[in-house]
Amino acid sequence: MLTKIINIQETQTNINDLLPMVLEGTEIIFTKGTIQLARLAPIIIATARQAGLHRGTIWVSDDFDEPLPETF
Repeated sequence: MLTKIINIQETQTNINDLLPMVLEGTEIIFTKGTIQLARLAPIIIATARQAGLHRGTIWVSDDFDEPLPETF
């Protein structure tokens, strides 16, 4: 994600000018001097997980659910 820092003391940017950048994935950080005041970021909608995408890459040992030894 790209980040753009805007100092509110130096600009009077209109929100309508920033929204296209946010829609493309840019995060806007508003500052006053060196102090960060606010963040304008895109909403990321999670996609549904799909079972079986990595079949065979993850395995679980046969004794996975066995109790641990006392010396552990």
